[in-house]
Amino acid sequence: MNDAHWQSPLSTRYASPAMQRLWGEPHRIGQWRRVWLALAEAEQELGVAIPSAALDAMRAHLDDADLDTAAAFEKRFRHDVMAHVHAFGEQAAAARPYLHLGATSAFVTDNADVLVMRDALALVLRRTLDLIAALRSFAERQARVPCLAYTHFQPAQLTTVGKRATLWLQDFALDVEAIDHRLTTLRLRGCKGTTGTQASFLELFGGDHHKVRELERRIAAKLGVTRVFAVTGQTYPRKADAQILDVLSGVAQSAAKFGVDLRLLQHEGELLEPFESEQIGSSAMAYKRNPMRAERIGALSRHVISLQANGAHTAAAQWLERSLDDSANRRLTLPEAFLAVDAILLLAGNIASGLEVRAGVVARHVTEQMPFMVTERWLMLAVQAGGDRQTLHEVIRRHSLAAADAVARGEPNDLLDRLIHDGAFDGVRQARLEAQLDPVGYVGRAPEQIGEFLSEYLDPLVAAVGASHPLPEPGEIAELQV
Repeated sequence: MNDAHWQSPLSTRYASPAMQRLWGEPHRIGQWRRVWLALAEAEQELGVAIPSAALDAMRAHLDDADLDTAAAFEKRFRHDVMAHVHAFGEQAAAARPYLHLGATSAFVTDNADVLVMRDALALVLRRTLDLIAALRSFAERQARVPCLAYTHFQPAQLTTVGKRATLWLQDFALDVEAIDHRLTTLRLRGCKGTTGTQASFLELFGGDHHKVRELERRIAAKLGVTRVFAVTGQTYPRKADAQILDVLSGVAQSAAKFGVDLRLLQHEGELLEPFESEQIGSSAMAYKRNPMRAERIGALSRHVISLQANGAHTAAAQWLERSLDDSANRRLTLPEAFLAVDAILLLAGNIASGLEVRAGVVARHVTEQMPFMVTERWLMLAVQAGGDRQTLHEVIRRHSLAAADAVARGEPNDLLDRLIHDGAFDGVRQARLEAQLDPVGYVGRAPEQIGEFLSEYLDPLVAAVGASHPLPEPGEIAELQV
């Protein structure tokens, strides 16, 4: 932390060590070397005279790249891939004559980037499933607790605390579907040659088209990604990056909505994010308990959502078989999007695991608004007792506005007293009217919807997706720097 150079907060404060490792230079170059090894192995299998000693030398140096040596080569060559070809060749001397045979730079970088994004997406999926598990538990516990539902952030009707949580869950479940789709359809660039025609490999195999196709198939199998783009230019289509960024933006959108809702409810005193025993809310106002995790989610989510457009512009700006204006952009955009989403999901998971419901405050707010909630039923009862619907509606409207004005002045909500003592309701016994005041009777099918949502949609989705993809172990949660 004493380095005088600027450091990204995504590395020093927010993202987990696991995600940082995936995008770190040692891991990335390790993936480059695995791509080179897969190429050489497949070429040997198909008859190219590459000695086994060369392959053994490559295997012995997959994860010990000398980055300082590579940097020195790059300073000389002004070419990062060739710098690492030479650095790898120095470490694996027996392989030096065969490294990068028939390949172009994008063969290494693009295929390796796909491998990094595959593992990073798997980590994002694991984080999202962990978050869903925490929110699912919360929704079940709070399934039958009545609370105010808001439209336009104005009290509307009643819902339950658990039903509101299913709205957050559904957003994240849609993200799981999108991540699952991207992981399932992920494609390598394959070995297409300099401009995508595979001319160099056709030359290598003496015009044998079958071997060229088999080379690509074998390389993909060795790298663990079975799909390959059918055609490319020098690079895989940058639209694929934009699609990955779309998914990450979707996660950020869901988390931001969750965070904003929490901030609104914490303002109302109903739902609070966790607060550590020695946490300080304000340097000046010692009494403050701010929703700082939710606010940080909002800040990071805004950044990720902005990166979505960056990927789209890069995809749209590519020239013919390729241009290089994508390179510097991708070095920034892709890692930052993944690291920020990682941080967002860690924060959201931490909040979801420790949400505090202030049941008394929730109940008080419901009680304050119940007189307005019951007026429709009172209207029906009075009509059944012989009243005129239009006259009764006007009576309720007039008293409701007067009661709302009283509440705005800080006075109690006396709407029910007003209506009970209005002659228009004389035909209905007071006890029957008061019997309609139980909030549980005004949440509709909210509890049933929760059960149906979990059993019919969420649980099958989580089970299916979890079985489809190799995921990091559950519960891999790095410490949050809050």
